[in-house]
Amino acid sequence: MAHSIVLAPSPAPRLKLDTLVRLRWLAVIGQTAAVVGVALGMEYPLPLGFCLGLIALSAWLNLFLKVRYPATQRLADWAAAALLAYDILQLAALLYLTGGLTNPFAILLIAPVMVSATALKVRWTVALGVLVVAIASALAFWFEPLPWSPEEGDFRLPSPYLAGIWTALVCALGFMAAYSFRVAEEARQLHAALTATELVLSREQHLHQLDGLAAAAAHELGTPLATIALVAKELEREIPPDAAWRDDISLLRSQSERCREILKKLTSLSTEFGDHLARQPITHLLEDVIAPHREFGIALIVHLDGALDREPVGTRNPAILYGLGNIVENAVDFARSRVDIGAAWTDDEVVVTIRDDGPGFAPDVIDKLGEPYVTTRGKLPADAREGGGLGLGFFIAKTLLERTGARVEITNRAVPETGAVITVRWPREVMDEVHHESG
Repeated sequence: MAHSIVLAPSPAPRLKLDTLVRLRWLAVIGQTAAVVGVALGMEYPLPLGFCLGLIALSAWLNLFLKVRYPATQRLADWAAAALLAYDILQLAALLYLTGGLTNPFAILLIAPVMVSATALKVRWTVALGVLVVAIASALAFWFEPLPWSPEEGDFRLPSPYLAGIWTALVCALGFMAAYSFRVAEEARQLHAALTATELVLSREQHLHQLDGLAAAAAHELGTPLATIALVAKELEREIPPDAAWRDDISLLRSQSERCREILKKLTSLSTEFGDHLARQPITHLLEDVIAPHREFGIALIVHLDGALDREPVGTRNPAILYGLGNIVENAVDFARSRVDIGAAWTDDEVVVTIRDDGPGFAPDVIDKLGEPYVTTRGKLPADAREGGGLGLGFFIAKTLLERTGARVEITNRAVPETGAVITVRWPREVMDEVHHESG
């Protein structure tokens, strides 16, 4: 069984046009309510016509996009960035007419950058962020007075306070954009890694199905081959010993017998997989996991601790095979001379432990192992890097094992010994149940 998976970074999914259209409708409704509320409800002086004209422009753009393009349209990054840049500029124009940075709604300038951070590439998010900073800087100096009660005169904030608003806006922009991008990137990596996990299980399922097809083929071909063999045998018996085609008849009979032997082997293999391996002890499970790694010059030592008459027995589970196999493979890659694989069981618990004598896990990544794309490569001595690191493969292994009910623990061996220790624990009843259901 091969345990290495090469997964190219998946491109970020393109932003849906309908998403931007819906968000802009929310902006149109909110801007209209704010402008009308201030101008008519509070009776503050406000360039109502210009403000409503800017809001109507956004509504018109939404209607145009809705008519011109289907709702399922996926936007190229540059197109999505252009629409988000328009939203920034339209809001900036409204803010210019209503107090600039002194307007409490100035914080909404960062909203388009948040959208970009979750869906677009870094360079577009940075470009929109620069645009927002430039606009915020301009609005700090050039703006119409904030709508205010005529009796109290124009509302003006002191310059230091205005500078504080600008600083807070820029800091919030940087922090929230970076946080949103990081969360979205982790979600994309997690999706890609889970896709690889599903691929592994799908391949195991296909192998199982092929085994069943081989058994069916052997059964269906058995009867016609038996007929061919019988006819060939009768012909060989009746033709004269000196007949020219006697050798051909003998060859036909021998080849039909050979075909029957091959089909018998196929049936035997299928029976072994379906019946014998359907009740596979944990010692046999460990042998299946270890066998592919015996020829790499690393000693693989198996330790058993438990009553043999109480040994866990269950069906062959691809998730457990792949998960343990990946851990053993990485242990062999990093080990200097030996890997110890231990299995212990009681009436309450089943524990499998894999220990190697390599350099162990780097302290700065040991707490993160099990997350997608976290790797120890480059953090270990040169003699330990040849085998590669624990990254996506270990994430898949850990995910598969945990889905079977296991708990995976990752530590290093106690000083002065060196090496990694990975312990996989199943409650006895969960292990038995998983085994029985996986068939």
